[in-house]
Amino acid sequence: MAQNSKVLLQINHMRKCFDDVEVIKDISLSVREGEVVSVIGPSGSGKSTLLRCATMLETMDAGELIYLDENAAWEENGKCVYASKAKLREIHKNFGLVFQNFNLFPHYSVMKNIIDAPVIVEGISKKEAKERAEKLLAQLGLSDKADAYPYQLSGGQQQRVSIARALALQPKILFFDEPTSALDPELTGEVLKVIRELAKEHMTMIIVTHEMQFARELSDRIIFMEQGVIQAEGTPDEIFSSSNQRVREFIGKFQS
Repeated sequence: MAQNSKVLLQINHMRKCFDDVEVIKDISLSVREGEVVSVIGPSGSGKSTLLRCATMLETMDAGELIYLDENAAWEENGKCVYASKAKLREIHKNFGLVFQNFNLFPHYSVMKNIIDAPVIVEGISKKEAKERAEKLLAQLGLSDKADAYPYQLSGGQQQRVSIARALALQPKILFFDEPTSALDPELTGEVLKVIRELAKEHMTMIIVTHEMQFARELSDRIIFMEQGVIQAEGTPDEIFSSSNQRVREFIGKFQS
């Protein structure tokens, strides 16, 4: 990943509270084109909330959110203000999100799950959306599942369909929120293989994960979060040989 590649996402001084609990406390980070960033840390550290704020599923209480130099949110008079709905719709096209629980529509076939958003959001023809979906299903080893329904698929297959659905909108950044946490070890391997392939194609990805070895192999950069702040950030080598006591303890649990 070239250092001089352009910044796709910039977060400045993000804060987020739920009631009186400050879940995200002043987080700033930027992600460049082609970069794979893994976010690790204990449960309850704010990792998923960071992703939900970055993808605007949650509104920030303070800070700035910028995609490809377009301001999605900024501060005015001590409050967080969001761009117009029309502008946000455009900004939304820059990213896709893969959830830990797949979030597929149970009453839609695999094909319909994938083609709906491109047709509705992008306004492309059904024919083009179908061609795009068929290509993605072939790439993800699911060509024979186009007419199946989610309940007929294994967890690993469902997660691969949800990755295909996110890719169908041709996003510039893909967010993964613990994409393997609902899967058993065998199915986890299937999904991680897909993410590895995407990394080879230089897809920009931000991955919240508990898969330490995977994060180490795949990431350009790893962010360690705890108690709503970034405690450490660096290359996999820097993080895995960190002198930070908390980072060592956390990683040690997964390596023992």
